[in-house]
Amino acid sequence: MKHNMQTVQELAAANGPLCVGLDTDPSYIPAKLLRTFGSPSEAVVTYNKEIIRRIASDKSACCCKVQIAYYEAMGVAGMQAYARTLRAVKEAGLVCISDIKRGDIANTADAYARAHFSGDFETDIITVNPYMGFDTLAPFTNYCVPGKGKGIFVLLRTSNPGMTDIERQELKTGGRVLDKVGAELRRISNQFAELYPEQTCSPAGAVVGCTEESDARQLRDAYPDVFFLIPGYGAQGGAARIAAALLGKAGGTVNSSRGILCAWQKDPAFEEQRERGALSISDIADAAARAARAAKDELLDAKKSVEA
Repeated sequence: MKHNMQTVQELAAANGPLCVGLDTDPSYIPAKLLRTFGSPSEAVVTYNKEIIRRIASDKSACCCKVQIAYYEAMGVAGMQAYARTLRAVKEAGLVCISDIKRGDIANTADAYARAHFSGDFETDIITVNPYMGFDTLAPFTNYCVPGKGKGIFVLLRTSNPGMTDIERQELKTGGRVLDKVGAELRRISNQFAELYPEQTCSPAGAVVGCTEESDARQLRDAYPDVFFLIPGYGAQGGAARIAAALLGKAGGTVNSSRGILCAWQKDPAFEEQRERGALSISDIADAAARAARAAKDELLDAKKSVEA
């Protein structure tokens, strides 16, 4: 029995490590084009589907990450667009990571788990926040067992500058806060190793940002059997060589969102259409697909260089 983290690990090996972030704000679509749709949410889901179709066809990505906040901000129609986007990713044969960062106590966490691992918003893998206590993870890991096969990415080392406020703080008992989280992640992974003896990674992965090279090799070596979700590449300033350092051992998937979604803004092929305000959905999706292929190639080249 295969879990979803194993599936994305295998797709990363086959298609390359790129994760396309569908954190699609309506402002990422040309204003004139946006006005041709009945609503911003309809424009967003149409753009998402066009991107998904292209990246699935040319195998430039292994998965998509859908950040729920952008859809919540559009209200009920936005959440319908979110559900339609999740379905489109799965129908295209890619793994869908829902970036929801949930972490709450007891029955509340259980309700979040039900909401995102079943029903209208069912997804393959979610991001979870352990910083309210490790007991908050249990309702989510209950869905990762054989027969259910879901996956979770536990926030370990995030890509934002403010991560130093908590994650790197030293504990009186020794080590940093993020090391304490890592120890719990190892414990969970060891439990799953007994349930999935034939799988090459745990269904419990880790979010590890790629914005600082000094951390990358240390964290990769510290968690050799954990598959990573790697944010920070591209628009957030993370270099391909840093991401590549995190792709060794159990591997990982490197997320790029704005660099792909907003690629039309710099794509030289559409300079004339931009000036005339004549871009179509097909045009901007083509630009996104080209950016995805370029990101995949850059990451693969960096990975080869790191391994050499």
